[in-house]
Amino acid sequence: MPRRPVPRPEPGTWSTASGVVELARDGSDEHAWTVFVNGVASSSVHTGDPTVLEFEYLRWMADVLDERDPAGAPLDVVHLGAAGCALARYVDATRPGSRQVAVEVDEDLARLVREWFDLPRAPALRLQVGDARERLATRREGSADAVVRDVFAKDVTPRHVRTAEFVADVARVLRPDGTYLANVADRPPLTRLRREVATTATVFEHVGVLAETGLLRGRRYANAVVVASPAPLAADRLVRRAARAPVPTRWVDGDDLVALVAGAAPEHDAVADAEGPGPQPRSSGRHP
Repeated sequence: MPRRPVPRPEPGTWSTASGVVELARDGSDEHAWTVFVNGVASSSVHTGDPTVLEFEYLRWMADVLDERDPAGAPLDVVHLGAAGCALARYVDATRPGSRQVAVEVDEDLARLVREWFDLPRAPALRLQVGDARERLATRREGSADAVVRDVFAKDVTPRHVRTAEFVADVARVLRPDGTYLANVADRPPLTRLRREVATTATVFEHVGVLAETGLLRGRRYANAVVVASPAPLAADRLVRRAARAPVPTRWVDGDDLVALVAGAAPEHDAVADAEGPGPQPRSSGRHP
């Protein structure tokens, strides 16, 4: 069978269903690329080495998946928000034989990403076009080792993918030892992050947060990752990984997490419906 040609990305700007998508080189490294959606850095992909993850929150997600036992075993992963599929490429490289699905609401962006980057082919990675929650609802019960939510409309996660009912559907899809990873962009006083954790804790027994120390101390706008599972989390190992992170990072759980969330109310579909649909989703993003 002839080998398929290796994609050769070129800088440029494209009009898509989400608006304007730009592909740009990231610094002087010819293999480092950043995908911008409507001016927001939405994915960073290293075409030479899929284990290179430039965005801090993606590195944290990878750390959580790396701590799953047994290390290196294949995983079934559902990515809600595809963008450049950086984390999917990482999982494919570090856990050969994994089967992944990446959901992207923008059909044009999904096509462009396939053209730009050497993504794994089905069944290793399947790209699906559609709404994240609607696609999640079609998944079988207990069919995934991990569900990753990385969906944004500009810098906000749409309401319909942050309610307790949505998180309950994530739990339905996960296996008993499965992991839910949610990217949250926030600024002091951390209203979004606190509500996300409060909502997630109504469904999952074990919840923690990986975040920049500066965000938690109320100094800056940044990303955090909410980590949840029906099974105990590898807290001690995640504390050690956070201590080694290039950016000062903390793992928060237990009493510290209770203090962080104190007074925050969970979000529910009924309230979201009363408020209206909110911004329409697009795929993943970093919001420094």
